[in-house]
Amino acid sequence: MAKKAKKRVKRREWTKADIKDLKAHSKARTPVVKIAKLTKRTVGALRQKALHLGIGLGHQR
Repeated sequence: MAKKAKKRVKRREWTKADIKDLKAHSKARTPVVKIAKLTKRTVGALRQKALHLGIGLGHQR
């Protein structure tokens, strides 16, 4: 049986629109899992960006 190729991680830059949406979701207190599905980013990536921007997400509010 052939080995399955691992999925490569493709990094995407954060656009100004992405940051604006993240801030809006933070203000609206949208659950992080829901934001992750909408933005197609991981929960960890969202938390790291929020921490860098100084905004609260999830349980860190």
